[in-house]
Amino acid sequence: MKPGTKLKSAMCDTEVMVIRSGAGTIECGGAAMGEAKPDAIGTPAPDLAAGTLMGKRYVDAAGTFELLCVKPGKGSLSVDGVALSIKDAKPLPASD
Repeated sequence: MKPGTKLKSAMCDTEVMVIRSGAGTIECGGAAMGEAKPDAIGTPAPDLAAGTLMGKRYVDAAGTFELLCVKPGKGSLSVDGVALSIKDAKPLPASD
């Protein structure tokens, strides 16, 4: 998957843009995300229903994957079943 690809969830309204990607399946709410809009939207798995926030970047622990949420939804993002976390903002340098 190349950077700039838009993915849509089959479980909720979540849409993300790929910033960085490695080998693995990007999922939302427990189901794989795809480039095409699904015909019917399902229900996210209870343990993967924490939601996504628009404008936030989501990363895995190794930093292999980075996704930008462009449309929020009820499902949580994961890669091969491992949940992604929100990327922390870089601290600004102190100005004296």
